[in-house]
Amino acid sequence: MLNDFTWNMTGYIPKHAVNPYGDGIIPYVAERIFQLEPEPPAVSNPNEHILSALQEKNLLYFSFFLHHYEPQLNKRIKFFLGVDGGDLYDTDRFIDIKLSCREQMLQKLMDYDPAKGAEYATYIFPFIRDAMLRFRMGEEKWSVSSLTNYKMVRSMAWLYHNTKDAVSEFSKKYNCELALAEEYLKVVRGIRNQQLFYVTDEDGEETGEDVALDDSWNYTDILWNGIQAEKVQRAFEKLNYREQTLLEKRLAICMTCGRVGSWKDRPTFEELAVMFEGSTASGAERAYRKAVDKLTELLVAEDAIHAVRLKQKSKTKRKKKIAAAIYEYQADCDGEWGEISVDFENGTAEIIRLADWDTIKTNWFANEAIRYILSLSPDALKKYMLVPLEPPLIS
Repeated sequence: MLNDFTWNMTGYIPKHAVNPYGDGIIPYVAERIFQLEPEPPAVSNPNEHILSALQEKNLLYFSFFLHHYEPQLNKRIKFFLGVDGGDLYDTDRFIDIKLSCREQMLQKLMDYDPAKGAEYATYIFPFIRDAMLRFRMGEEKWSVSSLTNYKMVRSMAWLYHNTKDAVSEFSKKYNCELALAEEYLKVVRGIRNQQLFYVTDEDGEETGEDVALDDSWNYTDILWNGIQAEKVQRAFEKLNYREQTLLEKRLAICMTCGRVGSWKDRPTFEELAVMFEGSTASGAERAYRKAVDKLTELLVAEDAIHAVRLKQKSKTKRKKKIAAAIYEYQADCDGEWGEISVDFENGTAEIIRLADWDTIKTNWFANEAIRYILSLSPDALKKYMLVPLEPPLIS
C-alpha cells in the first residue's frame, strides 16, 4: 500500500478553481482539474515523475505525472462516454469518472515494475478502462457478482442488438456452453425492462441509445430476473396505500400488470410530496426509503431475496476522516448479530464473529456486507442500513 508515502503539495495549487461562482463546473475546468500552478519541473518523459514517486516515496511526483497525463485521460473518458469534440456532457459525472481513474492509478502504482520495460501510462491503460466500467457498474440499478461478469453482460447486450443469434455468437466468443449464454441473455432481457439501459458497442463504450422499454415483456422478467412474481405480489399487498404508491411511482412500475414506464418520466420527490399533502421532498424521500426497507423485509420473509442489516457499533477517525469502524450485521433480518471490523485506509475487513444463519464455509452474508461497506465512501455510510441481496445472477 501507500501508507509510507507522503503527498505534500506545498508550493503548488490547482491552476483552475473548480467552482468559483457556484454556477456549475464548465467543461474547460472539468478537463483541467489536475493542472498545477506553477508548472511542474520539466522532464524529457513524464514517466520520470512516476520513477521519482516510487524512489522517493513522494506522491507529489504522481501529481506532476497527472498534470502531463490529464489530456490523454480526458480523451479516454470522452471516448468511453461517446462524446465528440464539441459535444456537451455532464461535467459532474465526467469528474467523478476521472477521480475514479485516479484512485485506480494510485492503487496500481505499487504494482508497477519499471524493469519490465513498459512505461506507467502503458501499464495502467487496461486498469483505467476497468475503473470506468466499475464506475458505470456502480451507477446502474442492476448488478452482477463481479466486474468480469459485468463485462460479459455488456458484451451480450451488444450481441443481442447487433447479431441475429446472440447466444451462438456469445458461446463462440467466450468458448462457453449454450446454456450459460442463455443465462446471460436472460439477464440482459430482464435489465432492459427494469431501468434505463444504454447500449454499448462491443468494447463497452456507450452509444447513448436508450433501450429501457422492450416491446416484448413479461411479469417475471420485470420482477428482478427469476424472483417468483407471486411472492413479490404477496409482499407488496402487505404494504399500506401510501407505501405502495411511493414505490410504484418512484420505480415507474405497475404492480398490477407489471408494465414498466420510463425512468426519465418518473416523479421527483418534490412531485411525490405534492401527492401527499403536508409532506416535504425530504419527507417523501424518507417515506420512500422506509417503504423500500419494509418491502425488503417482507420479501426476505417470503424467501424471495436475502438481506443483511448493518449497524455501526463504533468508528475511529484520523484527521477528521473515518479510518476504521466496527459494524454489527444480521443475516436475513433474524437471529443473533455478527461483527465485522473494517479498515477504510487499507481497504480491508475482518470477520470478528459470524451472525446466526450465515454460511459456515463461505461466510456469504458477512462477505456481502463487507463488499457493500467497502464499495462506498466511509462518509456515505449510515449508522443503520438494510441491504437487499440476491445470490449472484451467474455463479
